[in-house]
Amino acid sequence: MAGARIVGQARPPVLRSKAALREAVGRWQAAGEVVGLVPTMGALHEGHLSLVRAAEASCDRVVVTIFVNPAQFNSPTDLENYPRTEERDAETLARCRVDAIYAPPVSEIYPQGFCTTVSVAGLTDVLCGAHRPGHFDGVATVVTKLFTQTRADRAFFGEKDFQQLQVIRRMVRDLDLEVEVLGCPTMREEDGLAMSSRNLLLSDRARARAPALHAALQEMAEGLRAGGKAPALAEAARARMLAAGFTEVDYIDLRACDDLSVLERPGREARLLAAAWLAGVRLIDNIAV
Repeated sequence: MAGARIVGQARPPVLRSKAALREAVGRWQAAGEVVGLVPTMGALHEGHLSLVRAAEASCDRVVVTIFVNPAQFNSPTDLENYPRTEERDAETLARCRVDAIYAPPVSEIYPQGFCTTVSVAGLTDVLCGAHRPGHFDGVATVVTKLFTQTRADRAFFGEKDFQQLQVIRRMVRDLDLEVEVLGCPTMREEDGLAMSSRNLLLSDRARARAPALHAALQEMAEGLRAGGKAPALAEAARARMLAAGFTEVDYIDLRACDDLSVLERPGREARLLAAAWLAGVRLIDNIAV
């Protein structure tokens, strides 16, 4: 790969404006280099770094974005409490082959008078979309902005946010955006909990209970393999999670991968997806079946 930054010697430059970003990307692409994009909201963990490594492996240049997107939060309190650790994130990325961090202010993404929304019908009406109205409009809008501002050739997203990944894939296809979207496997802690920036908000007690989400999905998958039907297995999984200390289960469903339609049994490529609340923190997870 052609990226020349020496890993571990210095932090990658932090760019705040799309003009500075486009100047850098323009030079790279003029030299025939492939630019990879890893969009994040910061508070980086090993899951994010797995995306960076995937980008390093197939791209000449890597841009990581750090932007806490206000348009995708339903709760002002949730937005205010979201972890912001840019200094630490920059130090972490210094150990990777990242050529630039794009960390724009809100005004660079949503300038005064901004009034356009990107909305993907169908895929956004279910699962998280049903419980977080407008969330995926915010996601689709900001990702479209990041794609057009960075002009990246490839973009890397984690499969933990599987619905988000499918929404972005559909958006790219429908709008003829010239970026290749690649999904990367979910990274997990040793006890099975999917890595997430929101895990930082869990108390020690809640953190000890959190793996019950993944365990419930695994138990449901085993039931499906044994010939069980998803609705009954989902009720049992819901009860298990509530008994483990979760206060509310938004959903736990078997869905087709392509259009997220409800399935009773995995007769086509499918995923088990779940979202639940633990000590005021909303956790999501999914596994392939």
